[in-house]
Amino acid sequence: MNTAYLLIGGNLGDRAAYLQLAVKHIEALCGKITSCSSIYETAAWGNTNQPAFYNQAIQLMTPMAPEDLLKQLLAIELEMGRVRSQKYGPRTIDLDILLIDDKVLDTPNLTIPHPQLQHRRFALLPLAEIAPSLHHPVLDKTVSELLVNCTDTLDVQKK
Repeated sequence: MNTAYLLIGGNLGDRAAYLQLAVKHIEALCGKITSCSSIYETAAWGNTNQPAFYNQAIQLMTPMAPEDLLKQLLAIELEMGRVRSQKYGPRTIDLDILLIDDKVLDTPNLTIPHPQLQHRRFALLPLAEIAPSLHHPVLDKTVSELLVNCTDTLDVQKK
């Protein structure tokens, strides 16, 4: 059994309802969700000319291998109406794998830990809520330490 940490988010439609639906799909298809952070609202990152995002971190106990988990998450995104038309563009739902146990993986389709995690306050803040002492196996820092050292200045507000 693997312990995976995911970030779910979206900025189109009923953002809270999409997060709830994503949680239901993940639990039905990927494993047991053992913890969920609060929902946080953040201005768009990257492509900033779009609505604000809702984000939430999830701890998932899953029997799935990382690549299989990614395939299932991408299928859930598609089922929920995700359209990949532009990088960092608006979306109904986005399901990202942040960390899985202490695994380090770099394949053409998947990099674990998420390569931008330490640079994104909108991911670190909800993750720190549910797993502050979780260890980043590449940077050798806890999530709390990464958050303290994060240079991202985007405002992230708990809803």
